[in-house]
Amino acid sequence: MSPSPLERVPRLEDLPPLRAKRVLVRADFNVPLVEGEDGRRLVEDDYRIRAALPTLRWLQERGAEVTACTHLGRPRGRPDPRLDVGPVRERLSELAPGVGLLENLRFDPGEEANDPAFVARLVEGFDAYVNDAFGSSHRAHASIVGPPLRLPSAAGLLLAREAEMLGRLLSSPERPYVAVIGGAKVADKLGLLATLAGRVDRLLVGGAMAFTLLLAQGHRLGRSLVEPEHVEECRALLEAAGGRLLLPSDVVVLSPEGALGAGTSRTGEARVVGTDLPDGWEGVDIGPDTRAAFASEIAGARSLFWNGPLGAFEDPRFAEGTRSVAEAIAAADAYSVVGGGDTVAALDACKLAERVSFVSTGGGASLELLEHGDLPAFEALRLAPNAPGR
Repeated sequence: MSPSPLERVPRLEDLPPLRAKRVLVRADFNVPLVEGEDGRRLVEDDYRIRAALPTLRWLQERGAEVTACTHLGRPRGRPDPRLDVGPVRERLSELAPGVGLLENLRFDPGEEANDPAFVARLVEGFDAYVNDAFGSSHRAHASIVGPPLRLPSAAGLLLAREAEMLGRLLSSPERPYVAVIGGAKVADKLGLLATLAGRVDRLLVGGAMAFTLLLAQGHRLGRSLVEPEHVEECRALLEAAGGRLLLPSDVVVLSPEGALGAGTSRTGEARVVGTDLPDGWEGVDIGPDTRAAFASEIAGARSLFWNGPLGAFEDPRFAEGTRSVAEAIAAADAYSVVGGGDTVAALDACKLAERVSFVSTGGGASLELLEHGDLPAFEALRLAPNAPGR
């Protein structure tokens, strides 16, 4: 049994009295922006801002002066007017009056480099620190791992809930435990797949990443996305996982002249074939037999984890595999966790988010936590001067 990720991590209640104290909150306000009719940049989806409100209000109710900080996009260590936090600050002020917001952390190269000098500047003048940015907690960046070494610190309500809900899959998941993993590149998830193969009862793999595993079995994949440099690792994974790993048995393919798209640009013929694809054809979704097999495994599960679409779901012609998995997970009598931006988008598109047990705000962080059982953010918080047992 794995220990809880929150073991010896200070919680909000472990902070010293906060009245008239200045608290720095690391939030994940990396939200999508759009340009309004008047040319002003606006927050398109404020879900991540709203997710932090319980922590911000908890601190304010105890008399703290609260300032948040976040990254936004990838400015690569230099100011970029397209990525300043002005629109986020405006929306935050509407949702949480009185909460300040620092400029984009990644405008300074010290953030991603975990520069101690940047940490010192960041925490200057603050009395306490709270991490509520689960989506960034798998990165050893300055704002994540630096402040707990200098200030009384705590996991925010969102961060703690993420750890608790995902932790149920680490410590004592009800059996059968089924994981569904999709997405584009198997290289990004080989470590996770190997870990899950040793923990779950069934591991269902789809999406483009399944093609390299099929290649390792000797199948012909046409022009599908494959990563030949990882075939040997995939072969070893298949051998270690044995019958626990289930790959597609049929595939929806797109003709050689076809192109993926979301609108009128869609072209080409689509058909269903087995796992040996015609030359020049591209695999773009799991087929009907695979959908049925995956749905059957999901229906029998008591614990479920899903990350990654099962096909090119952004094209309506090839969304059925992802939709069928979303519907099966929503219908299952199981503890179900869904993580990852594309996965959550697919779940939302099917209007099924309310029918799963938990939707994680962090794709990469949820995968890292399930693979390693811990994250840099939790490791840092355990070193805070107010951490339990210190």
